[in-house]
Amino acid sequence: MLIRTAVLLLTLVGALPGAVVIDRMAIVVGKRVIKSSDIERELRLTEFLNRDEPNLGSDLMRKAAERLIDQAIIRNEIENGANAPPAPSDADGLLMQLRQDRFRGSNELFQAALSRYGIRENQLRAHLLWQVTVLSFIDQRFRPAVLVTDEETRSYYDQHLAELKQAYPQNAAFEVLAPKIRSSLEGERVNQKFVEWLELARKRAHIEYRQGAFQ
Repeated sequence: MLIRTAVLLLTLVGALPGAVVIDRMAIVVGKRVIKSSDIERELRLTEFLNRDEPNLGSDLMRKAAERLIDQAIIRNEIENGANAPPAPSDADGLLMQLRQDRFRGSNELFQAALSRYGIRENQLRAHLLWQVTVLSFIDQRFRPAVLVTDEETRSYYDQHLAELKQAYPQNAAFEVLAPKIRSSLEGERVNQKFVEWLELARKRAHIEYRQGAFQ
Protein backbone atom coordinates (compact mmCIF):
# COMPACT_ATOMS: atom_id res chain seq x y z
CA MET A 1 0.00 0.00 0.00
CA LEU A 2 0.98 2.28 0.24
CA ILE A 3 -0.32 4.42 2.25
CA ARG A 4 -2.12 8.16 1.29
CA THR A 5 -0.13 8.71 1.49
CA ALA A 6 1.15 17.32 1.80
CA VAL A 7 3.56 20.30 -1.13
CA LEU A 8 4.99 23.91 -2.34
CA LEU A 9 5.91 25.77 -5.52
CA LEU A 10 9.37 26.12 -6.95
CA THR A 11 9.05 29.56 -8.53
CA LEU A 12 11.11 30.46 -11.55
CA VAL A 13 11.58 34.19 -11.97
CA GLY A 14 11.40 34.69 -15.70
CA ALA A 15 12.99 32.66 -18.46
CA LEU A 16 15.61 35.32 -19.00
CA PRO A 17 19.38 35.13 -18.87
CA GLY A 18 20.52 35.33 -15.28
CA ALA A 19 17.11 34.27 -13.92
CA VAL A 20 17.26 32.79 -10.44
CA VAL A 21 15.24 30.16 -8.65
CA ILE A 22 13.38 31.39 -5.59
CA ASP A 23 12.63 28.75 -2.99
CA ARG A 24 9.81 30.25 -0.96
CA MET A 25 9.01 29.53 2.65
CA ALA A 26 5.46 28.40 1.93
CA ILE A 27 4.04 26.87 5.10
CA VAL A 28 5.08 26.78 8.74
CA VAL A 29 3.88 23.84 10.83
CA GLY A 30 4.89 24.46 14.42
CA LYS A 31 8.66 24.87 14.18
CA ARG A 32 8.91 23.11 10.84
CA VAL A 33 9.18 24.96 7.55
CA ILE A 34 7.82 23.61 4.28
CA LYS A 35 9.44 25.22 1.26
CA SER A 36 8.13 25.53 -2.25
CA SER A 37 10.73 23.04 -3.47
CA ASP A 38 9.50 20.51 -0.90
CA ILE A 39 6.00 20.73 -2.31
CA GLU A 40 7.06 20.36 -5.91
CA ARG A 41 9.27 17.39 -5.06
CA GLU A 42 6.43 15.71 -3.12
CA LEU A 43 4.10 16.11 -6.08
CA ARG A 44 6.62 14.84 -8.63
CA LEU A 45 7.42 11.77 -6.50
CA THR A 46 3.75 10.99 -5.91
CA GLU A 47 2.95 11.29 -9.61
CA PHE A 48 5.89 9.04 -10.46
CA LEU A 49 4.79 6.33 -8.03
CA ASN A 50 1.13 6.59 -9.11
CA ARG A 51 2.08 6.59 -12.79
CA ASP A 52 0.24 9.87 -13.30
CA GLU A 53 1.30 12.29 -15.98
CA PRO A 54 3.62 15.01 -14.66
CA ASN A 55 1.41 17.96 -13.74
CA LEU A 56 2.30 20.87 -11.47
CA GLY A 57 -1.18 22.40 -11.48
CA SER A 58 -2.07 24.57 -8.51
CA ASP A 59 -4.80 22.23 -7.22
CA LEU A 60 -2.39 19.29 -7.18
CA MET A 61 0.27 21.43 -5.53
CA ARG A 62 -2.15 22.36 -2.77
CA LYS A 63 -3.02 18.71 -2.20
CA ALA A 64 0.67 17.90 -2.03
CA ALA A 65 1.13 20.71 0.48
CA GLU A 66 -1.59 19.23 2.67
CA ARG A 67 0.21 15.89 2.59
CA LEU A 68 3.42 17.58 3.69
CA ILE A 69 1.58 19.21 6.59
CA ASP A 70 0.45 15.76 7.71
CA GLN A 71 4.00 14.51 7.31
CA ALA A 72 5.39 17.36 9.41
CA ILE A 73 2.98 16.48 12.21
CA ILE A 74 3.90 12.79 12.00
CA ARG A 75 7.63 13.56 11.93
CA ASN A 76 7.29 15.63 15.07
CA GLU A 77 5.42 12.80 16.81
CA ILE A 78 8.03 10.25 15.75
CA GLU A 79 10.90 12.40 16.98
CA ASN A 80 9.21 12.96 20.34
CA GLY A 81 8.28 9.31 20.78
CA ALA A 82 10.05 6.02 21.34
CA ASN A 83 9.26 4.37 18.02
CA ALA A 84 11.96 2.17 16.57
CA PRO A 85 12.86 3.65 13.16
CA PRO A 86 13.36 1.38 10.16
CA ALA A 87 16.84 0.95 8.77
CA PRO A 88 17.70 3.01 5.67
CA SER A 89 18.25 -0.25 3.83
CA ASP A 90 14.55 -1.10 4.28
CA ALA A 91 13.80 1.12 1.27
CA ASP A 92 16.19 -0.82 -0.96
CA GLY A 93 13.84 -3.77 -1.36
CA LEU A 94 10.97 -1.49 -2.41
CA LEU A 95 13.20 0.32 -4.87
CA MET A 96 14.45 -2.94 -6.36
CA GLN A 97 10.90 -4.28 -6.68
CA LEU A 98 9.74 -1.06 -8.37
CA ARG A 99 12.59 -1.21 -10.87
CA GLN A 100 11.86 -4.84 -11.68
CA ASP A 101 8.06 -4.53 -11.91
CA ARG A 102 7.88 -1.31 -13.91
CA PHE A 103 11.14 -1.22 -15.83
CA ARG A 104 11.99 -4.94 -16.19
CA GLY A 105 15.15 -4.30 -14.19
CA SER A 106 16.46 -1.88 -16.84
CA ASN A 107 18.48 0.92 -15.26
CA GLU A 108 18.28 2.87 -18.54
CA LEU A 109 14.47 2.88 -18.54
CA PHE A 110 14.41 3.65 -14.82
CA GLN A 111 16.74 6.63 -15.14
CA ALA A 112 14.82 7.92 -18.16
CA ALA A 113 11.58 7.85 -16.14
CA LEU A 114 13.21 9.67 -13.24
CA SER A 115 14.45 12.33 -15.64
CA ARG A 116 10.99 12.72 -17.18
CA TYR A 117 9.49 13.43 -13.76
CA GLY A 118 12.36 15.67 -12.69
CA ILE A 119 13.40 13.59 -9.67
CA ARG A 120 16.58 11.84 -8.55
CA GLU A 121 17.08 8.29 -7.38
CA ASN A 122 18.17 9.37 -3.89
CA GLN A 123 14.99 11.43 -3.56
CA LEU A 124 12.88 8.42 -4.53
CA ARG A 125 14.72 6.20 -2.06
CA ALA A 126 14.17 8.75 0.72
CA HIS A 127 10.48 8.94 -0.19
CA LEU A 128 10.13 5.15 -0.03
CA LEU A 129 11.94 5.05 3.30
CA TRP A 130 9.54 7.66 4.65
CA GLN A 131 6.58 5.51 3.61
CA VAL A 132 8.10 2.58 5.48
CA THR A 133 8.69 4.84 8.48
CA VAL A 134 5.07 6.01 8.56
CA LEU A 135 3.72 2.47 8.29
CA SER A 136 6.01 1.40 11.12
CA PHE A 137 4.90 4.36 13.26
CA ILE A 138 1.23 3.59 12.68
CA ASP A 139 1.71 -0.06 13.55
CA GLN A 140 3.74 0.59 16.70
CA ARG A 141 1.59 3.48 17.91
CA PHE A 142 -1.95 2.26 17.24
CA ARG A 143 -2.02 -1.52 16.84
CA PRO A 144 -1.47 -2.30 20.55
CA ALA A 145 -4.78 -0.54 21.35
CA VAL A 146 -6.73 -2.61 18.82
CA LEU A 147 -8.54 -5.78 19.80
CA VAL A 148 -10.69 -7.93 17.53
CA THR A 149 -12.58 -10.61 19.45
CA ASP A 150 -13.46 -14.11 18.32
CA GLU A 151 -17.10 -13.09 18.34
CA GLU A 152 -16.45 -10.16 16.00
CA THR A 153 -14.46 -12.36 13.68
CA ARG A 154 -17.23 -14.95 13.57
CA SER A 155 -19.88 -12.26 13.06
CA TYR A 156 -18.01 -10.84 10.06
CA TYR A 157 -17.62 -14.32 8.61
CA ASP A 158 -21.35 -15.08 8.94
CA GLN A 159 -22.39 -11.73 7.45
CA HIS A 160 -20.05 -12.00 4.44
CA LEU A 161 -20.12 -15.74 3.87
CA ALA A 162 -21.44 -15.51 0.30
CA GLU A 163 -18.67 -13.07 -0.68
CA LEU A 164 -16.03 -15.15 1.05
CA LYS A 165 -17.09 -18.31 -0.77
CA GLN A 166 -16.67 -16.48 -4.08
CA ALA A 167 -13.27 -15.12 -3.09
CA TYR A 168 -12.06 -18.45 -1.68
CA PRO A 169 -13.92 -21.17 -3.62
CA GLN A 170 -11.42 -23.88 -2.68
CA ASN A 171 -11.86 -23.58 1.06
CA ALA A 172 -14.00 -20.94 2.77
CA ALA A 173 -14.17 -22.68 6.14
CA PHE A 174 -14.20 -20.37 9.14
CA GLU A 175 -11.10 -21.98 10.64
CA VAL A 176 -9.17 -21.23 7.45
CA LEU A 177 -10.36 -17.65 6.94
CA ALA A 178 -10.50 -16.51 10.57
CA PRO A 179 -6.86 -15.28 10.66
CA LYS A 180 -7.36 -13.29 7.43
CA ILE A 181 -10.59 -11.76 8.71
CA ARG A 182 -9.04 -10.84 12.05
CA SER A 183 -6.04 -9.24 10.35
CA SER A 184 -8.29 -7.25 8.00
CA LEU A 185 -10.48 -5.98 10.84
CA GLU A 186 -7.42 -5.05 12.87
CA GLY A 187 -5.99 -3.15 9.91
CA GLU A 188 -9.20 -1.18 9.46
CA ARG A 189 -9.30 -0.23 13.13
CA VAL A 190 -5.63 0.72 13.24
CA ASN A 191 -6.16 2.98 10.23
CA GLN A 192 -9.25 4.52 11.81
CA LYS A 193 -7.36 5.31 15.02
CA PHE A 194 -4.53 6.85 13.02
CA VAL A 195 -6.90 9.05 10.99
CA GLU A 196 -8.68 10.21 14.15
CA TRP A 197 -5.36 11.02 15.81
CA LEU A 198 -4.09 12.92 12.76
CA GLU A 199 -7.28 14.99 12.48
CA LEU A 200 -7.00 15.99 16.13
CA ALA A 201 -3.28 16.70 15.82
CA ARG A 202 -3.93 19.00 12.84
CA LYS A 203 -6.49 20.97 14.84
CA ARG A 204 -3.98 21.45 17.65
CA ALA A 205 -1.04 22.31 15.40
CA HIS A 206 -0.06 25.86 14.48
CA ILE A 207 -0.23 25.91 10.69
CA GLU A 208 0.64 29.11 8.86
CA TYR A 209 0.33 29.54 5.11
CA ARG A 210 2.67 32.26 3.92
CA GLN A 211 1.31 34.84 1.51
CA GLY A 212 2.09 34.08 -2.12
CA ALA A 213 3.10 30.51 -1.37
CA PHE A 214 1.33 29.17 -4.46
CA GLN A 215 2.02 32.01 -6.84
